[in-house]
Amino acid sequence: MSIYQKINEILIEEFEVDEEVITPEASLKESLDLDSLDYVDLVVIIESNFGVKLVEADFAGMVTFQDFYDVVERKIADKN
Repeated sequence: MSIYQKINEILIEEFEVDEEVITPEASLKESLDLDSLDYVDLVVIIESNFGVKLVEADFAGMVTFQDFYDVVERKIADKN
């Protein structure tokens, strides 16, 4: 399973996001409609699933789902 598929699966299962709204170009904030507590949960789930540490700075330029995928992918590459 790819990183993208795993992240999408987490979003669908944990946050009840409609699969149709998850596209690489879609706005992460608008599509997910998560509150600050949900974002904390998302970070924890991503960290535990991929073994990476996400920090606030990682989210600074994050606008789309693709940006999110890229950050997670980069963190995994840096770890290895």
